Amino acid sequence: NLIDEGFDTALRIGPLPDTGLIARRVGEVRRVVCAAPNYLEAHGTPKTPGDLAKHRIVAAAAVTPTEDWRFRGGRTVRVTPRFTVNAVEAAIEMARLGLGLTYVLSYQVAAAVAAGELEVLLAEYEPEPIPVQLIHAEGRTASAKLRAFLDHASPLLTARLRQPGNG
Repeated sequence: NLIDEGFDTALRIGPLPDTGLIARRVGEVRRVVCAAPNYLEAHGTPKTPGDLAKHRIVAAAAVTPTEDWRFRGGRTVRVTPRFTVNAVEAAIEMARLGLGLTYVLSYQVAAAVAAGELEVLLAEYEPEPIPVQLIHAEGRTASAKLRAFLDHASPLLTARLRQPGNG
């Protein structure tokens, strides 16, 4: 809660509930399935979400708290994780080491994808991107420091989110 906790602004990933807060959209991120090239060489590459049943899954509970992975058009696929971890970083590292496929947010794996350590799979089935917004409580009467921060941070975040692999 921005107001109760004394924050001027926050970065929100996800749709903004009707809270009366002001939002400035700075970009979007995608939910992506990814795996290491060595895993794909050994186990094959899934062509459709239904193929996930044949693969080792590393679930990141923070991103996908259930075993249902969602894809374009409202399609849901139930996966059976071989590993479930609480930290997204752990799921990414396990995928990077070739232990299975994981389903995370695009910005979380952008560096590993750019380095060739992970490949994004099933891109044509990805669900709609998730909005990323700077939110604040002050409307037209926003303080000069808040307006200055928003004017400075917004284009930087937008540029960062537009980098390959991010969103």
